[in-house]
Amino acid sequence: MITFKQMEALYWIAECGSFEAAALRLNMSQSAISKRIQELEDTFETPLFDRSRRSARLTEKGVELLEHVRELLARRDQLLERVGARDVQLRRLRLGVTELTALTWLPAFVEAIRQAYPRLQIEPSVELSSELYRKLEGDELDLIVVPDVFQDARFVCTPLQSVENAWMCGPELSHFDGEVALADLAQYTVMTQGSSSGTGLVYERWLAEQGVHLPRMITSQNLLVQVGLTISGIGISYLPRQCLSQLVERGALQVIRTRPRLPQVRYGALYRTDRSQGINPAVAELAGQTCDFSRLLLGVF
Repeated sequence: MITFKQMEALYWIAECGSFEAAALRLNMSQSAISKRIQELEDTFETPLFDRSRRSARLTEKGVELLEHVRELLARRDQLLERVGARDVQLRRLRLGVTELTALTWLPAFVEAIRQAYPRLQIEPSVELSSELYRKLEGDELDLIVVPDVFQDARFVCTPLQSVENAWMCGPELSHFDGEVALADLAQYTVMTQGSSSGTGLVYERWLAEQGVHLPRMITSQNLLVQVGLTISGIGISYLPRQCLSQLVERGALQVIRTRPRLPQVRYGALYRTDRSQGINPAVAELAGQTCDFSRLLLGVF
């Protein structure tokens, strides 16, 4: 009698490309995962992997078995999701978010997930959009919250809120009066987030479309650093307007009205299309219910 653990071993070796990577994915030793494959091969009395190659290459029979394994694991996940009680389901969620999400609504999101899945082990990661996307692509993360700029058919995207950004400066440069032409910003040092950031990529493309060249630019991959530099008068930058409204009211930041205004940045919750049978769709729905970029966590500034 074959087991789901044996089938998972076969599936993840095929997905990850090696016994070592699959062992890391399943949080077990390489010898243990090798034992499960050996048990499968003993059951079917046929080799499932070509041992003459360095990479984990399936034999013809291995490929045939993998097709059935995929179907059986998918049906198992459907059964657990539809019939099993959420408070007894135990699994791991590798969740990736950007810095802005971590500074605003991540605690509410995590609490909503815990309420829905009390025994779920949540493993959060806060990184740049490009790195989160790469890790989702490589199956190192289960779900990510990023600006919706990738548009890849391999991923399901649940739309979330849009973030309104505005050009801002500190008190040292607060002499802007009325609307400013976008091209006039070129005379200042401008701090941007760079193309590794989803927001940075959106505005990099948009500025190019507007024909605006900013000769003095400082790229910062850290939002809090960008805010601090702006307040210090180092230059101007685009920053999320709603969650920084208290700093604007206190005079630490001034909004610069430009013509045209910055477009809003739509966020989304992404997960792999081939991982849509488990809890990912439900977690993405919880992201939609808790998403709120309007308020920074207390004590950030």
